[in-house]
Amino acid sequence: MTNPGAYLQSVRDTGPLVHNITNFVAMNFMANVLLAIGASPAMVHAREEAAEFAGLAQALTVNIGTADTAWGAAMQEAAAVMARAGRPWVFDPVGVAATRFRQELSNSLLDLRPTVVRGNASEILTLAGLGGAAQGVDAGDTVEAAEGAAAALAQRTGGVVAVSGPVDYVTDGACALRVANGHPLMARITVMGCSLNGVIAAFCVGQPTLDATAAALAAYGVAGEAAGREAHGPGSFQPAFLDALYRLTPTALDASARVEAVT
Repeated sequence: MTNPGAYLQSVRDTGPLVHNITNFVAMNFMANVLLAIGASPAMVHAREEAAEFAGLAQALTVNIGTADTAWGAAMQEAAAVMARAGRPWVFDPVGVAATRFRQELSNSLLDLRPTVVRGNASEILTLAGLGGAAQGVDAGDTVEAAEGAAAALAQRTGGVVAVSGPVDYVTDGACALRVANGHPLMARITVMGCSLNGVIAAFCVGQPTLDATAAALAAYGVAGEAAGREAHGPGSFQPAFLDALYRLTPTALDASARVEAVT
């Protein structure tokens, strides 16, 4: 992959509206992340309007972190709108191994063929029916252990699966990429992964999904590296990260992205 900056430029040029049904913890920071990257965020989760609003959006993200029955129905209805329209939607199966409710909701959402599934290694293993050693909502497995599960899951959904970790793994079931950008402090902020979903969705609008997902991961990681050089800990990292996303240029992303094909 030689020009991830082109995907960032596309977001900046078009400012896609990204509809997010996410968890209570992530809403504020995720909205600010999307604004910093150049997209337009909307945080709409009421069942009474989720499907209608999805019809207005260019992309959707679904995160089950604090879902309940009504939110679950809203997620399915909004995702169905995007699937029928052929617009990208990103599914984050937060803590899917923890409860039966999360597992049943996740399986219903997978049936709607998400464009991208993004999760940690344990979540991807669980979705693929291969167990996993989750610790609540945190991973207990390595990215490498989930690579086969990611490929199988991508073949099931017909989309892309991204496994987040120190080096991210992205596959469409046939081809795969590794993205090695990022900073250790990113793992110390609870909403970093949730907010990444919106960036992936924005990058996928009108673009080939595998490369767009890898470009989004690289952009996020490059911004994290820049923020890490300025921050003194998690508290100062968050505003530094928003500033770094805002300042990130396509040229800088092309120069700093570490994306390689898996052979």
